[in-house]
Amino acid sequence: MAELGLEDGTIWYETIGDGPPLVFVHGGWMNGGAWTPQVDHFADDYRVVTLDVRGHGNTGPTDPDRYSIELFTDDLEALLSHLEIEQPILCGLSLGSMIVQEFLSRHPTDATGAILGGAVRSMPPIELPTGLKSFWSPVPALTASLSLTGTTGTFQSMLYSIQATTGQRWLSVDPEVRADAIDDVGDIRSTEFRKIFQALYRYDPPELTDVRTPALVVHGEQEAPLVKRQGQRIATSVADGDRLVLSESGHLVNQDRPHAFNAATTDFLQDLSAV
Repeated sequence: MAELGLEDGTIWYETIGDGPPLVFVHGGWMNGGAWTPQVDHFADDYRVVTLDVRGHGNTGPTDPDRYSIELFTDDLEALLSHLEIEQPILCGLSLGSMIVQEFLSRHPTDATGAILGGAVRSMPPIELPTGLKSFWSPVPALTASLSLTGTTGTFQSMLYSIQATTGQRWLSVDPEVRADAIDDVGDIRSTEFRKIFQALYRYDPPELTDVRTPALVVHGEQEAPLVKRQGQRIATSVADGDRLVLSESGHLVNQDRPHAFNAATTDFLQDLSAV
């Protein structure tokens, strides 16, 4: 991996292959390795870029006391500038989909295409007014859980809560994928876990109605219904959006169904190149 030094931290990233730039942004409490099935598949034909977002993976903790989706997007912009990438194809999963949405909102025509896996606009997926979010903040309970059970226990409690609400194994239908994701969470410090959670919780999503970048939203069939609804809203908000639901998969749709996800991505990329 390589380093990008910033004023308030260092971002770790990796590039492989040559061709049109294809940039992958992972989900919350994961790392760039979450995209391994896609990196392996596309590196022969694309310049594939992955990064570890602040607080995650090799990047780990950075100086700011607060994180935000806006800050993560600043970092993405800095990385693209550093690599001299213009008109990237962006692919974001979950938290990464928020970062891609923020980038598209800032740059409605400056990406060639966008793929949003496990796409979500806000957390919780019921969009609450900012003032109400602050009034009902789950951060104190989260902090207590982190002090008692650590990052792994807190994350598992979140998963159980979502499963109890939806009746579905929301994160992944594959036990190995689920276990690997939980292991990744265990590598994150409690202070960073809380900062990442707050970034997700505080985010006020853009409407995307000015976005002219073609976008594909991909959800797993076992995705939480409210998240699916948000994905539909994203796909219909942009000028050129489409949505796909893959069977036998959950939130980590790119890992649950890697071949199907790669095939859908390939079709989308071929449509882009034909324009």
